[in-house]
Amino acid sequence: MDPKRQITALFVGLGSIGTRHLKNLHNLCTDRGWTLQADALRSDLHRPLRDGVADLLHAQYTDLANAPAQYDMVFITNPTSLHAEALQQVRGRGKALFIEKPIFSAEQTGLDLAGYLPADQKAYVAAPMRWCGVMLALKDLLPTLHPYCARVICSSYLPDWRPGVDYRTVYSAHKALGGGVTIDLIHEWDYLVDLFGVPQKLYNFKGTYSDLEIDSDDLSVYIAQYPTLLAEVHLDYFGRGYRRSIELFCRDGSYLADFGAGTLTLPDGTVQHYEEDVNRRYEREIEYFADYALGDAQQSCNPPALALDVLKLTLGEH
Repeated sequence: MDPKRQITALFVGLGSIGTRHLKNLHNLCTDRGWTLQADALRSDLHRPLRDGVADLLHAQYTDLANAPAQYDMVFITNPTSLHAEALQQVRGRGKALFIEKPIFSAEQTGLDLAGYLPADQKAYVAAPMRWCGVMLALKDLLPTLHPYCARVICSSYLPDWRPGVDYRTVYSAHKALGGGVTIDLIHEWDYLVDLFGVPQKLYNFKGTYSDLEIDSDDLSVYIAQYPTLLAEVHLDYFGRGYRRSIELFCRDGSYLADFGAGTLTLPDGTVQHYEEDVNRRYEREIEYFADYALGDAQQSCNPPALALDVLKLTLGEH
């Protein structure tokens, strides 16, 4: 790969996650000696961008008719409910697409991907937890473990998610806006499918059980059956104290990957440490995507069809 090459990228949506990906891509190109030409498709050019973002952009458009015909990379990082529309807008314009998760909203699981993506379109759907240090260490061990059971939990207190913001006003609190743990915490099912594949059977119970002033589901519990193991998944908005982990029960004992602490505990009590800044997983993800987008591989590690299956699993539709 030419170390002096120019990379072109289009960002559809520059909220917090789009901004993170833009900055990480800019830093990666700088590290590799590439020149980045990043454009943005925006609905309103008068809406202020986050500090420093405008300086990283080559051009901003409200109409793609005025933009280049094709980019090396197109990032779909606008609100989930607008992903389908954005995919139609950029159809044929990106050599490789980076689609923020989830791929569609809960009401759009019946959409036919063929109507939004050309058959030969290179595409990757975001899956940042796959790229954190603890997960990478667990995946290295997994072929030797042969677990009987996987127990997954993601428990946290919704009012603490966004300091200084009334939790009752954010999308997470409202079913009509796509909120609820079932969709918010899709990461857990994404990494379970990455580790073990799609389960043969799935049972899901969900609802609103706590005293939080929300109308979205604050608890979602799953039992999944695989050929050689069962998986339990617990997701909630009301846990006091952040808990995010997977425990694998194996012949020699249990292995506990604690994503909050950044540690992997082995059956003999040994604790392996993988603490790192949370942005490191997003940096690894962008490194992967850049290599995929500019390389010869046609299918990504998280293609749209698989991401749509995961969304359906999360909703208990499998």
